[in-house]
Amino acid sequence: MTEKPNSGRGQRELRVRVKTAKGRKLSSTLWLERQLNDPYVQRAKREGYRGRAAYKILELDDKYGFLKPGARVVDLGCAPGGWCQVAVVRVNALGQNPKKPQGTVLGVDLQEVEPIAGAEIHQLDFLSDDADEKVKGWLGGRADVVMSDMAAAASGHKATDHLRIVALVEAALAFAFDVLEDGGTFVAKVLAGGAENEMQAMLKRNFRKVANVKPPASRSDSSEKFVVAMGYRGREIEGGAGQADPEAGPLG
Repeated sequence: MTEKPNSGRGQRELRVRVKTAKGRKLSSTLWLERQLNDPYVQRAKREGYRGRAAYKILELDDKYGFLKPGARVVDLGCAPGGWCQVAVVRVNALGQNPKKPQGTVLGVDLQEVEPIAGAEIHQLDFLSDDADEKVKGWLGGRADVVMSDMAAAASGHKATDHLRIVALVEAALAFAFDVLEDGGTFVAKVLAGGAENEMQAMLKRNFRKVANVKPPASRSDSSEKFVVAMGYRGREIEGGAGQADPEAGPLG
């Protein structure tokens, strides 16, 4: 494992090197080497999270505070479950104040996901016609937070991949319009590029505050960023589409 020495200036950081193996592509070798040397991967193993992505939602919530005790949260495309793990702790104020209200965490994914303590997991295509009604039924009402770390399968063509993930985020946003409570929050992964202008305009019409941010846990060489839209106001606007709120602005 790679670790920075606890003391001693001038010492170099140890680094794991992975030898190429017969039948393994160079790209796979480089990915494995990056995983072994990624401090977030190592930290996730130590702290019991199912992946390094857990730290992205942790860092976003540290900044914007949308995972409040008592909140009802829907995690779209929740596999392998790291975001649900974080949400369970934060909306239930575990280890903080047991007198605070207890929240609900609902994860949905196309594939089967191993159970997560404190969360309710369902195998569901959120694009299906009755998905929103099923989710509201499971929650016993509307959601306070809809979040998505989904990404479309990579094609190897940057422009195509960007269009695919924008379409996926737009679908998640449409789902959020159906299930979010007034004042709710939408959090989703997007890719930096030029095709999401329409989506950004839609967010600004329907939320009071919108921010686009790259949390520290997001790899510097990745084009991903995250949108955090707070203060859902879609039900103030007929059909969930209207003009931008002149008072709306960036979160920071």
